[in-house]
Amino acid sequence: MKSGISRRAEQATVHRARWGRRARAAAAVVGALAATTVGLAPSAAAEDVQSKQWYLGPMQAENMWKVSTGKGVKVAVIDSGVNANTSSLKGQVLTDEVPKSVAYRPTEDYDGHGTTMAELIAGTGAGGGLKGLAPDAKIIPIRVKFEDLKGSADELKKTADTTTAIRAAADTDAKIISMSFGSGGPDSYEQAAINYAASKGKLLIAAVGNDGQKSSDTIGYPAADDYVVGVASIDASGTVSKFSSHGGYVDLSAPGQNFPGWCDAKFRSYCDNMNGTSSATAIASGSAALIWSAHPDWTVNQVTRALIDTAGRSWPKNKPSTYLGYGAIRPRTVLANPNYNPGPPNVDPLRKENGGDVLAKSASSSSSSHSTSPSASASTPSQAPEKGSSGATSAAGSSTESSSDSKSNTLWIALGAIAAVVVIGGGGLAVMRARRAK
Repeated sequence: MKSGISRRAEQATVHRARWGRRARAAAAVVGALAATTVGLAPSAAAEDVQSKQWYLGPMQAENMWKVSTGKGVKVAVIDSGVNANTSSLKGQVLTDEVPKSVAYRPTEDYDGHGTTMAELIAGTGAGGGLKGLAPDAKIIPIRVKFEDLKGSADELKKTADTTTAIRAAADTDAKIISMSFGSGGPDSYEQAAINYAASKGKLLIAAVGNDGQKSSDTIGYPAADDYVVGVASIDASGTVSKFSSHGGYVDLSAPGQNFPGWCDAKFRSYCDNMNGTSSATAIASGSAALIWSAHPDWTVNQVTRALIDTAGRSWPKNKPSTYLGYGAIRPRTVLANPNYNPGPPNVDPLRKENGGDVLAKSASSSSSSHSTSPSASASTPSQAPEKGSSGATSAAGSSTESSSDSKSNTLWIALGAIAAVVVIGGGGLAVMRARRAK
């Protein structure tokens, strides 16, 4: 990190109280929002579950899979655990590659959230299950503790915190670290872990949060941390989801509502309308896996640049939207263009937001900062200026530790079904230009 506070940290809007608080005792657990749906009965895991993944058609998944299926790319999923025995994930989960520091019950998912994220990324679709956007990618499951983790004090002690998980993921062969959780303020321990992972060439992707309908809307961390790509949710029209948080840390957007997912630990059936920036993050991770698989020699900077350059938007690229960032992901555009130039390998396309190019910095430097204390700003509320002046709410295009006692974490799955207006055409996510009052 640069000296002092980076631009992202300067923009932080910290509001811990509404996230709950992280307990100090080992037996206590992190505040969280369980992965649930509201007012909707579970629907059977039937043959039509993939037809409910409405984004597969607009994103031209079948055409993309002719070029890339994510083969050779590993994605670390830091979440509630990943059930490796669902029909869609058999053979997809690399349990033997889970680092020892986070190896406690990685395939025991205590609420279904992590398994849903893994299926959206790399599910094979077998047995009527969800089809992942990168069905030949592999998942490294890293289980962390959230509020709904029940068990003995010993289990809670053995289950990793998110900062340990990020560092562990950085030491694996995973190219992408997918993080569908968040909390209300910056944490120097978490940022140091992210610096470490980024310095090793990992692409870190995180959900921005589901507080878009609250007056105190704020982007969650780690999405707002330096070197993390923050992902917002869009509906089938390409319009930002009502629940999706907005602010200066939204980098990209992806489909995140009105398709099935697991909503409990029994894994008997999917629930419909699992809405949240969690799902958008998984789909963004799958998109990155497709691109990296097709171009295995690219660096994290080039993959990130490809996602940004080809994102669907109707506003100037140099004025990212506070709702949708640089636009809606369109990996097809990269895969369909053999002449696409990914730019310089060692220049971070988000260096202005991140305060510099992390690949030019020493991993040992960020590793040593692990022992530093959280900054004062971590507990001091501040009102954030927003990156970019655009208030766009629709993407445009023809397709579309942290220290264990410092902050609470939330699984980013929204409560409630949000109605979508379907306007799909032109072989992708056809979208409308719109604005919404903040």
